Amino acid sequence: MSNVYLIPSLLAQEATETIPAYVLKAVEACTVIFAENERTARRFLKKINKDIVIDRFEWFSIHNREEAETINFRQKIKENKNIAIISEAGCPGVADPGQKLVSIAQEMNCTVKPLVGPNAILLALMASGLNGQQFEFCGYLPVENEKRVKKIKELETGSAKNHCTKIFIETPYRNDQLLDAFLNHCKPSSRLCIAANLTAPQERIKTQSIADWKKNKPQLNKQPVMFLLLAQ
Repeated sequence: MSNVYLIPSLLAQEATETIPAYVLKAVEACTVIFAENERTARRFLKKINKDIVIDRFEWFSIHNREEAETINFRQKIKENKNIAIISEAGCPGVADPGQKLVSIAQEMNCTVKPLVGPNAILLALMASGLNGQQFEFCGYLPVENEKRVKKIKELETGSAKNHCTKIFIETPYRNDQLLDAFLNHCKPSSRLCIAANLTAPQERIKTQSIADWKKNKPQLNKQPVMFLLLAQ
């Protein structure tokens, strides 16, 4: 029976210390790798072990809409191969296309082994000081301004009602627009955490009210950022 290992990868390329030693041992137990981005995954493995023989693995790419990858994944399970799933950044299966392969592994009664490593959602929540008992990852908000504003107001109302932390991510080049939407349309008392460059030397995590963010708005363009909102 196949073992399917969920291999965490780096959030910041220089932060190799965030990958535990047992992750490398798990990779070495595998003969097949399904990667969200093969080039990034190859570079990651070489970074954590310069002696690893990259070409000894069978490589497959993970794409959201390709049937071929699920066919290949099922076939490798039938061949009793040990498989590694590697996200482009962070943990596979969490806000990540690898989730559908994990679902297949469960369906086919594989042993699924999640491994500890950096996860932007949890790291940001841990450091935010916001409610960690009840939270929701909302992913990306609509790009179109009117729809985005409507969604933010809906989520802020839900956050206040249920005392629930709402967690968001955005494409780095649209971070400033999303921050503007929060500052312009959320209540002054709502608390917003901005967690930028997690695990990198320039990491910055700050939580304060919308009113306080308006006094000193940061520039977030082209930085990896998590946003967390808790309405008061």
